[in-house]
Amino acid sequence: MERLSRLLLIVFLLPTYGHAFCGYYVSKADTKLFNKASKVILVRDGDRTVLTMANDFKGDVKEFAMIVPVPTVLEKEQINVAENAIVDRVDAFTAPRLVEYYDEDPCAMRMYEKTLAMSASGGAPMKKGRGAEKDLGVTVEAQYTVGEYDILILSAKESSGLLTWLKENEYKIADSAVKTLESYIKQDLKFFVAKVNLKELAKSGNEFLRPLQMAYESTKFMLPIRLGTLNADGDQELFVFAVTKKGRVETVNYRTVSIPSELELPLLIKDDKQFKKFYQDMFATAHRREDAKAVFLEYAWNMSWCDPCAAEPLTPEELKKIGVFWMNESERPGVSPMNKILPRSPRPNAPVEAYISRLHVRYNAQTFPEDLRFQVTSNQENFQGRYILRHPFTGKITCDAGKEYQKQLVDRSEKEIANLLHVTGWKRSDLPADLASEVPVTDDKDQKKKKWWQKLWD
Repeated sequence: MERLSRLLLIVFLLPTYGHAFCGYYVSKADTKLFNKASKVILVRDGDRTVLTMANDFKGDVKEFAMIVPVPTVLEKEQINVAENAIVDRVDAFTAPRLVEYYDEDPCAMRMYEKTLAMSASGGAPMKKGRGAEKDLGVTVEAQYTVGEYDILILSAKESSGLLTWLKENEYKIADSAVKTLESYIKQDLKFFVAKVNLKELAKSGNEFLRPLQMAYESTKFMLPIRLGTLNADGDQELFVFAVTKKGRVETVNYRTVSIPSELELPLLIKDDKQFKKFYQDMFATAHRREDAKAVFLEYAWNMSWCDPCAAEPLTPEELKKIGVFWMNESERPGVSPMNKILPRSPRPNAPVEAYISRLHVRYNAQTFPEDLRFQVTSNQENFQGRYILRHPFTGKITCDAGKEYQKQLVDRSEKEIANLLHVTGWKRSDLPADLASEVPVTDDKDQKKKKWWQKLWD
């Protein structure tokens, strides 16, 4: 086994509508843009938690292993195997997005600024041998096969014994893990350990390993990421999709900052490759400017609607699949199935009790030496990473308002370029020569007759 899954982290957790943007969705920046990315869906209300852990493991499944600190010994019924598609749905729904607008005829008295004013802010067998376990201070509290995974719940008296037990059972883990394991043992945490059962995987017919889910209760709201840095070969990407009844989720021991958003950019960004490069470089620049120690908010919204939508809102059935357990509690016998369908468009009077926060963390052992600790806030202000393309009006312009509009286009183009350079760290010399927005040609005959010096200070 070459390595543990990069999701060697997780958890003993705790624990308004704006105006329509009226834009056209063009592209999104989902987690596929980033290498070494782990995705976690965290559903929380009170002390109850449902955690979904997707992994990006690549390689021979016989080498897969996962170790997750958990607050209690989980029963088999508290563990589930989900489908990758549901995690992809949440990723797509919350992804930062590129939108475009088209300027209207400035001579038709329907200026674009009026539209802008509407915007809102059979696996390898586990070695048994109870005598050896007791000698090392390790106890196998429970053992299950769930889907394609063989799962153990371990408790330990001291970290060196646990480390030895893991190595003897063919879990390759660095000796430097002793201190981290010891801190979890002192907190009386258990260890959720999973390997792949090859026979069950073959029966399932699945090509890729599916996400693991667990449901439990704990007063602690945190995500232990320190184990994930021990075998890491550089920065890791973590996306946390946190769903609550109340509002946004934020970190309490690291700064939570919003990703740069609402930027007007040059039209060349519409190219899919250019947008992906833009977002990767923009995030890297923002990460660096925050001294590589901030958690970034990329999306915060009620899950009943979106504007513009990078993907359709999740249905009630899909919300239940990610663990929104209070959806069941709100249903009553005899309710028409049609009344259970979530709105697909903004309906300020009918939000669902499911508010999602998308948090993006780029971390390593030096920049994030502590596990992530969270809090649920009452903040329900909408936010999304949104990047704007504005197409100039290309028809004939003959009015005075049109002439003023032409002058504004030059300034607008320069502002778009400045925005692009500032947030990405790109250099102007690297940009295409034809970057400026196309400026419409006027049909004003008097303007054409003016001498060159008469046009100089118009």
